[in-house]
Amino acid sequence: MKVEDVRNVTVAGGGTQGSQIASQIAYKGYNVTVWVRSEESIARAMPRFEMVRGQYLDALEQMKSGDPGAYCRGLSDERDLTPEQIDELKAQAEERLDAISFVVDYDIAFGNADVVVECINENPAEKTAFYTELAKHLPERTVLLTDSSTMLPSMFAEATGRPDRFMSFHFANQIWRNNITELMRQDKTSDETFELAKDFAKAIGMVGLPLNKEQPGYILNTLLIPWLKAAVGLVADGVADVETVDLTWTLATGADPMQSPFRKLDRIGLPLAWKIIGMDPAAQNPDSTVARSVALLKSYIDAGKTGVAAGEGFYKYE
Repeated sequence: MKVEDVRNVTVAGGGTQGSQIASQIAYKGYNVTVWVRSEESIARAMPRFEMVRGQYLDALEQMKSGDPGAYCRGLSDERDLTPEQIDELKAQAEERLDAISFVVDYDIAFGNADVVVECINENPAEKTAFYTELAKHLPERTVLLTDSSTMLPSMFAEATGRPDRFMSFHFANQIWRNNITELMRQDKTSDETFELAKDFAKAIGMVGLPLNKEQPGYILNTLLIPWLKAAVGLVADGVADVETVDLTWTLATGADPMQSPFRKLDRIGLPLAWKIIGMDPAAQNPDSTVARSVALLKSYIDAGKTGVAAGEGFYKYE
């Protein structure tokens, strides 16, 4: 199958990443279905998708300012757009994002999918169970891509029933702006599948970044996670408070304040950060910085302060 043959895309999971990925693929003109486990999951996902829709429209509107910093690479290949052209993109965004469908039935969701992007919980048992069931419902042609941020595709290749058509396809956050996709194959991924994934990344406005071998955390999280763990550790150990850590980073590096470590954690979502940091074996030692970091994140999560999507994490958001 060539990228020109791809029409129907199903995204499994409607969380932080799933909502962005589904929206971006729909924005680029594909028929998008989102599969979730229950009707209750649909109800929980809808506000998240509405928020992402608003972020797309806001980002496009800001591009009218002419400020180079407002340009979002995932929204247009062209930087110099007239206000009229941007209004056309806004109308396109509203129409296409409104057309995303939500289903719980496997056959309806996956029975005619050309590409499936999996974005369910970062839990090995859940992923294995999902892939095992999914294999019963996929057409022979379907390519299966995982957005897992912490797990290697080789862990699940056999469970998919199509190891030659399975690989990792990992996005950053705010993908309409930070438009990268890390392309990581496993030993049985075919060259045809890898080329399709690379071409599909380009078709949905992403820059495909190939890895030469499997790497836990890919490139992005191999760089990002130690930075975030260090920031949380400073607060968990009482060295400094959240605001001081962020201010130190922005003043010393010249980074945008929105790119400070705790702002970044809020955008990623504290539950995901909690899971990732909690995977460190040092978390089992209650006297370790990692264990205190996990406890700090858990205290925010238990209070409902899970990040931007909830309106509050380490900071408050409208």
